[in-house]
Amino acid sequence: MVTTIIQGRISHRIRSIYHLYEVSAKVLWRRLIGNPLEKEWPIMFEIGTLFWRRQFNYAMSLPDIRETRAFLDSVFTVLDNTDDVRIAPSEHGEPPGDWFEPSNARTDVTMLYLHGGGYTFYMDVTRHYIALLAKTLGIRIFAPDYRLTPEHPHPAQMDDAAAAYRYLLADGCEPQSIIVAGESAGGHLVLMLLWQLIEQGLPQPALGMPISAWPDTTDRGKSLFENDYYDMVQGYMTQDFSRWLKGNTNYSDAMVSPITKDYRQSAPIYMQAGGKEILVDMNRDFANYAAQQGARIRLDVWPHMTHEFHAYGQHHPDSKAALQQMALAIDWALAGASAGGFLALDLTETDSL
Repeated sequence: MVTTIIQGRISHRIRSIYHLYEVSAKVLWRRLIGNPLEKEWPIMFEIGTLFWRRQFNYAMSLPDIRETRAFLDSVFTVLDNTDDVRIAPSEHGEPPGDWFEPSNARTDVTMLYLHGGGYTFYMDVTRHYIALLAKTLGIRIFAPDYRLTPEHPHPAQMDDAAAAYRYLLADGCEPQSIIVAGESAGGHLVLMLLWQLIEQGLPQPALGMPISAWPDTTDRGKSLFENDYYDMVQGYMTQDFSRWLKGNTNYSDAMVSPITKDYRQSAPIYMQAGGKEILVDMNRDFANYAAQQGARIRLDVWPHMTHEFHAYGQHHPDSKAALQQMALAIDWALAGASAGGFLALDLTETDSL
């Protein structure tokens, strides 16, 4: 059942509802004159993409980051029912975060999920998305509430992710039963965590799964700005996020970008991206770079999809297919990641698993 959540300050609600109606009217008009943004998109996908673009553009113009966060939570739509997923805050002695446990949770795996949001936001809609993953994959998930930028620049996020991973190990999770996943900036954090585990000599998880990842904090790739036309996030935003991530530190882009790291000793990495998202060229470059190093990696690209299209769950065939591939990748990794056990697709662009 589709549910629209409206909450927070009245002025934020009014502005967000106005954006929703404004975007909906424009999309309807474009379709009436035979000019959809992308002919392969259903009307609700186009409305959703352009609504979030409008929201992000307005939010990024606000002078106070706290107002930006509050505004982005004021109106959002939940597509899939996740009432059977129990969400519980971590307990005393555990890293800050939430446990997402579906009623059908399997007992042989735990996912460490690192949320996206440019390292600056942890939106309520993202929490619903994590619940959707838990339900769809049948996996209990721990999502750490890592420190955000611009208040806390690098390496705060990597330190918090590593602390959460070490906690799972100390709590009895075998490394070969842990999946580390995340979307967008969370995909960046997945890759940085895998590299840090190598550097520190800690055991690798069964699988790293960065989704619509941000593997380079520079302006790499033509798609970063050319796909502004299609995507809900815009290229300029990544440069703001990059600046906030580095903050007033001495860290360079090379130091905080996974694309400069060595992944030959990493766990297998399964990446997914949309062909219409701004970060797709970065994902391609990273996958090719890691494969040439000798890392075990695969990148699947859904050609008509945008950033984080997985949030459409069972309501779009491509998001449904991507979630099914995630489930297959997890099963393959838990079974020992044997060669040939997880078949490539026609949309697989890089494969060295």
